Amino acid sequence: MTARVPVMRALAFVLPFVLAACATPEGGQSPSDRAAVHQVEGYFQTVDLESVPFVQAWPDGARGAGTLSYHPGALSMHFTQPHVMDLTAQGRHAVFTDSQTGAETHLGLAHNPLGLLLDNPMRLSGPVTVTDVQHGADGLLQLSLTRTDNPSQGLVTLRFRTVAGHLSLYEARIVDERRRVTLIDLEAP
Repeated sequence: MTARVPVMRALAFVLPFVLAACATPEGGQSPSDRAAVHQVEGYFQTVDLESVPFVQAWPDGARGAGTLSYHPGALSMHFTQPHVMDLTAQGRHAVFTDSQTGAETHLGLAHNPLGLLLDNPMRLSGPVTVTDVQHGADGLLQLSLTRTDNPSQGLVTLRFRTVAGHLSLYEARIVDERRRVTLIDLEAP
C-alpha cells in the first residue's frame, strides 16, 4: 500500500497538466468550429426565407409538405399535404391549426427543441450548447445544438451548404425528449 502513495501523488501532480494539454479552447471547439458557429449565428440573424418548399417526415413515418417562412425569431409552416395545416411560432410560443379537424393547439417552446431556433437574436452559447460541428466536403456544414440547462429536452441538427460564400440551410433534424425524430428537408420538393 505504501508503494501506491508515491504513484498516486505523482499522478495527482501530472494529471492536471495532461488534461490541460488535451483541452481545446471554448468548450472543446477548434478555431474552425468557433468560426462555423459564428457563421451560423450570423445566418439566423439575417436570414429571410419566404415560402420555401419543404417536405417533413414525422416520427411515425408519415410525410407532409408545404411552404416554410423564417425570419429572425419567427417561423411559419403552411402544410398542403397530407391536408392544410399551419404552424406559426414566435419566441416561446407556437400555434398549430388543423383545418381538417378545426383544432387549434397552443404549444410552449421553452422546453421544445424548436424553440432553440426562435431566439432573436439567436446566440449559440449560454442557454444553447453546440454539441457537435462537422465540416464536410464541398462546403457542407452540420451543427447540432441543445439547451444547456437540460440537454435531454431535445437536439436540433442543422445542415448547410455554402453557396457563393454564404450559408444555405437545406435540412433540419429535430430529436425530441423521447428520441423521436422529425426531419425537415428544404431541398426535396
